[in-house]
Amino acid sequence: MRIAVLDDYQGVALSSADWRPVTDHPSTPCTVDVFRDHLSEADALVERLTPYDAVVVMRERTPLPAGVLTSLPRLRLVVTTGRRNPSIDLAAAAAADITVCGTDSLATAPAELTWALILGLARQLVPEATTVRAGGWQTTVGRDLAGHTLGLLGLGRIGTQVAAVGRAFGMDVVAWSRSLTPERAAQAGAHSASVDEVLSGSDVVSIHLVLGEGTRGLVSERELALLRPDALLVNTSRGPIIDERALLAALERGHLGGVALDVFDEEPLPADHPLRTAPRTLLTPHLGYVTRDVYATFFTGVVEDVTAYLAGSPVRTL
Repeated sequence: MRIAVLDDYQGVALSSADWRPVTDHPSTPCTVDVFRDHLSEADALVERLTPYDAVVVMRERTPLPAGVLTSLPRLRLVVTTGRRNPSIDLAAAAAADITVCGTDSLATAPAELTWALILGLARQLVPEATTVRAGGWQTTVGRDLAGHTLGLLGLGRIGTQVAAVGRAFGMDVVAWSRSLTPERAAQAGAHSASVDEVLSGSDVVSIHLVLGEGTRGLVSERELALLRPDALLVNTSRGPIIDERALLAALERGHLGGVALDVFDEEPLPADHPLRTAPRTLLTPHLGYVTRDVYATFFTGVVEDVTAYLAGSPVRTL
């Protein structure tokens, strides 16, 4: 059995777990090939994957639409890291008799990065660190968090952890999601509110929603205008939840105190993308789940899924 591991940017997939149950499998020993580069063209991806029986994808870095899946007659198994992956056409996979399964994940890592970004914006860490390296000294005045309002769009596994840290900093926490009740919000130490109330009443707004038809473009021109002129906006969820064009326009006209983005409409972010040079931004390359513990969880789960598939045992299907 030949297995392809895609988009291993850091080259750590094989060192993040013990792959011997796969490579030394007693009845079906497998070869594992790791690819560190990213292919965005479907034809190039099909050419690369044609020799493989199984493919391991890292979250949604490489989509597997119907056109790709139906062009790979040898493919029988897809393992995605994480519990869901909307970039895989599950219906097409089922029609082609391709098993698709996932792994466990950790909510702590993206919550931690969220606070790194909030603090980075609030205290101007990148500009000040750059100034020190250049031989200078203080140039900005930081923002306080204690006594101010944290607004959360989404109060699930990750949003609840972000809320807990906000309370620890002495912030008032307000939150919205489509199914959020006042009782559920109170359990997380937050007050439930409408989208408009969260946006207009918060000093810091952080997004923790699943991308879907109801959340794509949720924060667009109208919603951005509701934000306070000096508000901080953070997105570690999915890029298309914010309308990129509307966001760029808001930044160019001086609206918003700062924006931190870990996710984008197109990833990797093109080298000439205007967000790279937009004012008052802190950009990171989708690092929310990129930690040692998360990678160990991901790739250990991949090994478990592959060995279960080879044994004919139940796998964690999506």
